[in-house]
Parts: sequence; C-alpha cells; structure tokens
Amino acid sequence: MMTIHTNSDGALIEVELSGEITSSDYNDTLIPAIEAALAEHDTVRLMAVVQPEFKGYDIGAAWSDTKLGLSHWRGFDRIAVVADQGWVQTSVRFAAPIMPCPMQVFELSEIESARRWMRESLGSIHVTDLGGPCVQISLLGKLDPEEYQKAEANLDALLSAKDGFRLLIDLREFDGWQGLTALAAHFRLARGHVGMLDRAAIVGDKAWQHLAQRVASHILGARTQFFPSEEYQNAKSWLSAG
Repeated sequence: MMTIHTNSDGALIEVELSGEITSSDYNDTLIPAIEAALAEHDTVRLMAVVQPEFKGYDIGAAWSDTKLGLSHWRGFDRIAVVADQGWVQTSVRFAAPIMPCPMQVFELSEIESARRWMRESLGSIHVTDLGGPCVQISLLGKLDPEEYQKAEANLDALLSAKDGFRLLIDLREFDGWQGLTALAAHFRLARGHVGMLDRAAIVGDKAWQHLAQRVASHILGARTQFFPSEEYQNAKSWLSAG
C-alpha cells in the first residue's frame, strides 16, 4: 500500500510504503501525484518512507517502478529513502551513483534528518567581482542544478559590464556534484561563457582538480594554471597580472 503526502506547493512528495506494493499502487496513487507535481514544477523531490511491515513489490509493481523511472528520468531533483531493511538500503546505495539526481538513504530513526535534507540546499556557488576583469567563482559543498541556475544569472549580470573576464575558480571547499544533472549544469555554465574567458586560475587540493586544469587548458583555448590552497593569494596575483 502507498500513502501520499505533499508539501504546500506540491514540489515535495512523501510516499509511505507498507505491505506489498502492486502496480495499482503506482498507477492509481504515485504516478498521478508525480505527474500532477510536474505539471506545476520543472522537477520534484521524492521521499519514500519504508515501514517495517513492507514486504516488497509484486512483478507488476516492479515493472511500474521501472517505467516510472524511465519516463520521468529528468523529473526528479532529489530522492530520499527512509528504511531500516538492509536490502532496501543496499539497493539504494547501489543505484545512487547512476541516478541523475542526488539520492540518499536514511534509517527510520533519522526521518526528520531526511526531511531536512529534502528541504535544504546541499551546496552553494558564490560569484564575486575581484575588480577589473577578474571574477571569482567559489563552489561550496555538494552542488545541485538549482545552484548553477542562480550562479549563471549572477555571472551574467556581472559580466554584462565587462568586455572579457579572467576567472578564479575556488574549489577549496567543494565536495562534488549531487547527481549527473548537476554535473551537466556545470558544463553548460562553462560552455556558455568560454568565449569571453581570457585566463583561469583553479585553486584546490585534490588531484582530479589539477587534472581538470590540464584538460581545460587544451579545451578552453585560454591560459589556465592550478594553485594549491595555500597559494590562494598567488592565484589572485597571477590572474590580475599582465
């Protein structure tokens, strides 16, 4: 059986699972709720609360679950699964890396933490004018697509008064992307502004960040250089020199 709860604006759906789930639970309960939410919002956040008496899915429900995922692959902004069953937790952790959105598992005792995770922003992007042609973008935490939309608007507003720009990318507190959709948003943001870029400095500590700088130097057609975190001020000096 499925029981649906939605928040005030309908963008967050909480579904409670108990007993055996059938295809009619999907067709009559969950799918209409998701499609109604997507009619009003670009994406929705889904939280599944798996009760102790949950017995699993019948064959029809398993197929309905697959169809739901495929037909609304880009419609989910974030998914949380709250469950104590070990097999459920393992299944979620196995699926999370290939999902296009953030996906997290919680125990039933952590249900309020799960609800907070569903509501809060997991990361942020700060765009700062350093003066002259220099701009700093600081990536903090684990980023979702919404943060890139905000950052693009802020960056566009700042660059409207500049003929070109030099970019400092601060990755000192960056923890990665929340799903494939966020990663795609990262590349869209970069692609949309590369034509104006004169040079870029990347500040961080991880090996993959240094590798990314080397790859970017070949792709962007602009001078790039990597600086470890303790050389943050040197990065700013290099960016503004010449």
